[in-house]
Amino acid sequence: MTALQKKPVNPIAHLSADDIELIGKELDEIRQGVIDGRGEADARYIRKVIDVHRKLELGSRAVLLASGFPPAWIVGTIGLSVAKILENMEIGHNILHGQWDWMRDPKIHSTTWEWDMASPAAQWKHSHNELHHTYTNVIGKDNDLGYGIMRVDEDQPWHPFHLGQPVWSFINACFFEYGIAAYDLELGAVIAKKQTKDPEFRARAKAVLRKIGKQVAKDYVAHPLLSGPNFVSTLAANFTANIVRNLWSNSVILCGHFPEGVETFEKKSIDGETRGEWYLRQMLGSANISGSKAMHILTGNLSHQIEHHLFPDLPSNRYAEIAPRIRDLFDRYGLNYHSAPLPKQVASAWHKIIRLSLPNGWLERTTPRNLPSQLVTLYKMTTGGPKVRRRLQRLLAA
Repeated sequence: MTALQKKPVNPIAHLSADDIELIGKELDEIRQGVIDGRGEADARYIRKVIDVHRKLELGSRAVLLASGFPPAWIVGTIGLSVAKILENMEIGHNILHGQWDWMRDPKIHSTTWEWDMASPAAQWKHSHNELHHTYTNVIGKDNDLGYGIMRVDEDQPWHPFHLGQPVWSFINACFFEYGIAAYDLELGAVIAKKQTKDPEFRARAKAVLRKIGKQVAKDYVAHPLLSGPNFVSTLAANFTANIVRNLWSNSVILCGHFPEGVETFEKKSIDGETRGEWYLRQMLGSANISGSKAMHILTGNLSHQIEHHLFPDLPSNRYAEIAPRIRDLFDRYGLNYHSAPLPKQVASAWHKIIRLSLPNGWLERTTPRNLPSQLVTLYKMTTGGPKVRRRLQRLLAA
């Protein structure tokens, strides 16, 4: 496996081909053990989570009927935000991964579930389950890595365009569900190739618009109308809950894929990839979030991103159970089990977003105190005339 040979330090240089295959066999055994042990306790878990979500959402929407009363607005908005997070993360994301298909319950099945997101389930399953989880962190193959709008690795050429990366990354975070829908449509590539009249693309785009229409009607028309004179305040509460949900889910995804120290891979590195090498790529291309049981549930157990990338179809409530065995495997083979609290992982991910928006090495020579002024200076240089751009080139060459 040569994915990491370009890095100053190759974290798998000490592993032999036999070591890698032994890692794969041990992980296969862990996976099979969970599959063999699935049962009624797991089924009760997901049904309980769905029941809690529905009661929380209905209760919050009922409270928001009186949203003109500030305490009701606060309580209802918080409750609705948590309900939307729970539905997206622990319920929708994991059901659509097929984690509960073994129950043979037609109401909790990857083929029938439709979630509270702008992207239709079928389109998301293709881009996420089939592409992202197959090509995890492979530059040019895994569009989840930067969503096609970010420079994600030092070996990618830097262009002045990348200076805006922190800005549009934040905007994407605020409206994350729509960014995911555009990404699932491969909208940027379609526009670049002038394929917007393609019948298949148009059919998928219509499906997205229908889905968005249903969500808008529910959150911004029907529920506010039920509030009567409190229409505007209820609409604002729904909008706020959606923004909170989007920021939370974006942060969780960033923490699992993008903190400093998480590896990326070249396309050529996966040619002829074995099962053990695929497992190893998941291990090195993921990061966990440490925290409480409540934290794990609200992240959809993607706080165990390493375990999820290794076994995306296992019930999410079992990740905490196998995490110590996975960590022991890392330790025995001298690999870095990347785990840290949420604030630290978020800060690390955003540091990387900002660092890679600049020329290589530039942020390392910049102190937090003078970074804002230097960013302004660099922006002015990139948008200036030929003389200014030549000055920028001399600066970067130095």
